[in-house]
Amino acid sequence: MPFFAYIVIALGAYLIGSIPTGFLVAKAKGIDIRKTGSGNIGATNAMRVLGKPAGIFVLLMDALKGYAAVTLLTPMLCDGYLHLITHQTAFLVAYFRDQPDEVRMHMSILAGIFAVLGHNYTCWLKFKGGKGIATTAGVYLALAPWAVLVALVVFILAVMITRYVSVGSILAAIALPATVWIMSPDNLFLDLVTTALGLMAIYKHKGNIQRLMAGMENRLGKKPEATK
Repeated sequence: MPFFAYIVIALGAYLIGSIPTGFLVAKAKGIDIRKTGSGNIGATNAMRVLGKPAGIFVLLMDALKGYAAVTLLTPMLCDGYLHLITHQTAFLVAYFRDQPDEVRMHMSILAGIFAVLGHNYTCWLKFKGGKGIATTAGVYLALAPWAVLVALVVFILAVMITRYVSVGSILAAIALPATVWIMSPDNLFLDLVTTALGLMAIYKHKGNIQRLMAGMENRLGKKPEATK
């Protein structure tokens, strides 16, 4: 397997994930979302700062980044939709076209990993990004849709009960890998990657966890005071 093939998938997925949707939407309204509300560029802060329509748009676009990286990037290479401009590219496309389903799945998982990394550590904002919940949901909507459904139910119930979006996100980050392990026991690579992404999502919520423990976390529907 050419190492270059993995680089193409990883780089392409990272660039898709790195599009800072929340920042761009806020910038179009003359707001630097990094200096408003929680300072996060994700959908939750966008909804609080910019309103529900803008927040929902950011949520959908962030999820679409993950979904597109998995469903479009690898098939484009596998099915030969790229323009063949060099011998190396032609060889790469032929390589992907000939790979068995298991290798294609590994490539799709790799694309998902780097899409989330691109969102969380976007190169366009000095490698500071969101928390990856929506983008991860988009990735697993393509890889393991039933697990996303379980995580979504957990998220909704947690938010309804606690009124904390962060609690729902953290519990969903636990529910997703747990469900993937149960539903895909034979796909160890997917199981381990999902667990790692879940742990990263929880780590990205460390500030929320600290505020929850201090009783200072903002409940759903309450305008947060600027933190920056």
